[in-house]
Amino acid sequence: MMLIADSGSTKTHWCLLEKSGEIKHIFTNGINPYYQSEVEITCDIEMNLLPELKDTVVNHIYFYGAGCSFPEKKALVIDALGNNFRDVTIKVESDLLGAARSLFAGSKGVACILGTGSNSCLYDGRSIIENVSPLGFILGDEGSGAVLGKTLIADCLKNQLTPKLKNKLLTEYKLTPAIILNKVYKQAFPNRFLAGLTPFLLEHIDEPSIFNLVYDSFDAFFVRNVMQYPLKDIKVGFVGSIAFYFRDTLEIVASKRGIGISEIVQSPMEGLIAYHRRLPATEGE
Repeated sequence: MMLIADSGSTKTHWCLLEKSGEIKHIFTNGINPYYQSEVEITCDIEMNLLPELKDTVVNHIYFYGAGCSFPEKKALVIDALGNNFRDVTIKVESDLLGAARSLFAGSKGVACILGTGSNSCLYDGRSIIENVSPLGFILGDEGSGAVLGKTLIADCLKNQLTPKLKNKLLTEYKLTPAIILNKVYKQAFPNRFLAGLTPFLLEHIDEPSIFNLVYDSFDAFFVRNVMQYPLKDIKVGFVGSIAFYFRDTLEIVASKRGIGISEIVQSPMEGLIAYHRRLPATEGE
């Protein structure tokens, strides 16, 4: 049986493709080797994934994950998976390659991710041939949930929101300046916390200050990332919850920049299932 994973910093979507043709979906915590050790990832898989698989025999694992662009990070995830799955063929690739394969299969295109983090690449139908480094939510990740949340909370604490919006945000999320600073600077996964504030942005997208915040972040994503690729006669597609739920604003920004978006999907999993089902188990690597 084949196990496919799409993992971001917030959650991991596992899909077990059974020989009968049935598909089992499992959701666990996000896995990111930039923030977690091999031991932490091993324990997370053991506690949250294995009980869902029970006596299932897995033959191949294709893991597409955030933070898995570099060989040493891929190796860390491979080792963590290998600690839980013996005698299994394991292939780890970046979530960006997963997005490209899902969106375009064997065709050329610019694949973009807008989720907790953001990323983009030029894909030639088989491999990523150009990538503007996302740099993470401190130095980059324009348009991502983490950056949107970071900007929102900074605007809140620096009184750039109306008093009504500021009070509502702090009240709804049970936040104080001290709690915010602790979550951002002291606790693990500040990007998850910040991205978790984006439903507030969506709820209030008709407020000019909120719309402009989201618009400017998406515009920065296009200018600082997408527009660095050759775009003539090239499809541009998006995966990720931020792209999916904020698609109206995203399409407005793209149109202003003269960029057509071919597809926006919340999850790349459906496309990845189709991609791997078309190939023998030893291909697509």
